[in-house]
Amino acid sequence: MTDVQVCETPAECKRSCKAHRSQVNTCLMSKVLKIFLLIGVLSVFPKAPWPQGTECVARYNFKGTSEHDLPFKKGDVLTIIVVTKDPNWYKAKNAAGCEGTIPVNYVQKREGVRSGGKLSLMPWFHGKITRDRAEHLLHPPETGLFLVRESTNFPGDYTLCVSCEGKVEHYRIIYHNGKLTIDEEMFFDNLMQLVEHYTKDADGLCTRLIKPKLEEGTVAAQDEFSRSGWSMNMKDLKLQQVIGKGEFGDVMAGDYRGTKVAVKCIKNDATAQAFIAEASVMTKLRHDNLVQLLGVIVEENSSLYIVTEYMAKGCLVDYLRSRGRTVLGGDALLHFALDVCEAMAYLEANNFIHRDLAARNVLVSDDNVAKVSDFGLTKEVSSSQDTAKLPVKWTAPEALREKNFSTKSDVWSYGILLWEIYSFGRVPYPRIPLKEVVPRVEKGYKMDCPDGCPEVVYNIMKQCWNLDPAARPSFQMLKEWIQHIIQGRPRKH
Repeated sequence: MTDVQVCETPAECKRSCKAHRSQVNTCLMSKVLKIFLLIGVLSVFPKAPWPQGTECVARYNFKGTSEHDLPFKKGDVLTIIVVTKDPNWYKAKNAAGCEGTIPVNYVQKREGVRSGGKLSLMPWFHGKITRDRAEHLLHPPETGLFLVRESTNFPGDYTLCVSCEGKVEHYRIIYHNGKLTIDEEMFFDNLMQLVEHYTKDADGLCTRLIKPKLEEGTVAAQDEFSRSGWSMNMKDLKLQQVIGKGEFGDVMAGDYRGTKVAVKCIKNDATAQAFIAEASVMTKLRHDNLVQLLGVIVEENSSLYIVTEYMAKGCLVDYLRSRGRTVLGGDALLHFALDVCEAMAYLEANNFIHRDLAARNVLVSDDNVAKVSDFGLTKEVSSSQDTAKLPVKWTAPEALREKNFSTKSDVWSYGILLWEIYSFGRVPYPRIPLKEVVPRVEKGYKMDCPDGCPEVVYNIMKQCWNLDPAARPSFQMLKEWIQHIIQGRPRKH
């Protein structure tokens, strides 16, 4: 039986009760903390074993507890190579090829970015809505709730709408000499920089920006890339020389934690949405003949980067032109054709349409492997087709005429790419004016066989250029045909 303490004075009793309550509260807090820690650990345990080849990202630093462990730092990308009997540990390898065991509760499985909502770097931007609509969206009042809309009174300008102490204030954002400003004292390159500034400091506004009012159906891109394990830290990236200019801006060589990488840098707000659309597609694709996404960086100053594997020998069209038939023999050309076909068969099997397949969008690695890149126009088969600017000489007639894209329109483009390979990088439809290409093709015109191209390969090109999409071969079929040619066997029709 425990002793019961008897308090002789009211003050002593009060002190004793207070101490007892404090002890009970501390005990309860300790139990709650343990429960939360347990939940946190359990939440990262996979419900089913992660299969071999699964990529994961380190959530914390891990020094290792034995010589069999693989140490890593937060942000490192690791690949599962063996599923162990203990569900809390995996054998994995890092980017340098070192292997060892890793604790599952220290890493996060990489996933494809969800496409359920519209990814946006500016989810608070509502486009062309009225002042009344903006005030309705910012109801009920909540100080610091904000959105940005296009100005109705001053076309080309914007309006920042902020809820403050029960009212909505509307601040005109003036576009002047390529910069944006509210007070004509602070100037910003884009809306993202402006919003970022006023979230840190009111700086003359009625309140600092606290909570964005998201446009219906949008998902904040930064949050989604982080959730799915694709965010990278700019502190770990060293930018080097410019190696090309692409759809979204400059492409630079770089170094990420000792690994040579290529970095696509966005130009401005106008291309931001296309940038994240490309990056989100790349998170879902994994194949040896596709240029691999390594991660995405969204900086506070609104600088945006797609980090991919580095392809030392540049784009295929330049590679072909600079070497020519004196350097590249038939075997090399066939293997380039097969590499691209392998990638496209993978996209076909996973219901993706590239829509911009051409030798300029194929890169060559240091060990002469061709990999398909530039997913700026790539769509899932179920996605709606827009009227993006299309490369006429590479695009199938039905896609140009009716915006009817399919795997079979990619097959048409593959036939053009084959012609590029065997003509060593010549521009398709030589000596035919651009405006005459489509009418002539729709009447059945096909390019001649390139000099030195085997008849069997030219026959494949012609089958890719069948005006009836249904009559064109699949990429799986094309892959088998090219494999038969490489192996010296006649292909099966």
